[in-house]
Amino acid sequence: MKSSENQLTEESKSKSKVEEDYYISVQEYTGQGYKLPNGEKTDKIAKEYRKEIDKAVKKFFQEKYKTEVIVHNTVGAVDGATVFVESVGEPHFYTYAIIPIDVDEEEVLSDQVWSQEGEVENAIMAGVYGMIYEEEFNKLDQYLDSIVKEHPVTGIRQEALEKVAGGKFSTPYYYVNAIEYEFDALLKEYLKNPHMEKATWKEKFKGATFNPEGLLITLDLYMSKPNTEPDKVIFDKIVSDIKNMEGLPSGAYSIILNDNLISKRSARGTKDNSLRSADPDYIIK
Repeated sequence: MKSSENQLTEESKSKSKVEEDYYISVQEYTGQGYKLPNGEKTDKIAKEYRKEIDKAVKKFFQEKYKTEVIVHNTVGAVDGATVFVESVGEPHFYTYAIIPIDVDEEEVLSDQVWSQEGEVENAIMAGVYGMIYEEEFNKLDQYLDSIVKEHPVTGIRQEALEKVAGGKFSTPYYYVNAIEYEFDALLKEYLKNPHMEKATWKEKFKGATFNPEGLLITLDLYMSKPNTEPDKVIFDKIVSDIKNMEGLPSGAYSIILNDNLISKRSARGTKDNSLRSADPDYIIK
């Protein structure tokens, strides 16, 4: 009997250790422990050549996308490093680029920075959309601020958003992906004139129609108290509110409510116990 109890105790300790290694309270997470596959060697080199990498990535965004960026974080990956950036001013968005690294020579290939197909383009489109429909997104922001004040839920920290978790047009509570080719008009206009005034953007695309299913708006929330399962009552309220609320940005909404833990390595909180209203059950606005 004692042997069985000891085994259960050891298994419990082992499980706790695994959770401690992989997960952390979302309020404490600032990007520590984030990893990409096979990035141990390149990560060390990237840290050593951080200034050179920052300079090369800023130059890449300026030349290819006519966009000034802030570099927030660099994480080693296979044969290179992923560099997380934030646009300066508006349109506002988060994205990343990749800089190759020759591990054998311990050399950063500064003239070969690249981005994954469509990644930066989609970020720009989502950012422009967010700028044009600023009032609608403000209403969504105000609603989520009230939910966080009135209920024990929260989002990720701003530091985590900037360093590892930011994607496209993001806040600590949601992120937006523009996936339809019809949004190319926004991208082409931006690349022609990236410094166009917000009022001009709004006037130019006033009355334009976009397929709402081409814009994915994901609300990604967490329970604010440790050791708490996602609350079905709160989740159902948010789903109902989004379904019935007028004046929100057009798009296909997903809603996720996680427990209090986020993965250090992936910067995601979705687990088996997460509550989800998502594909194919989008809320179309």
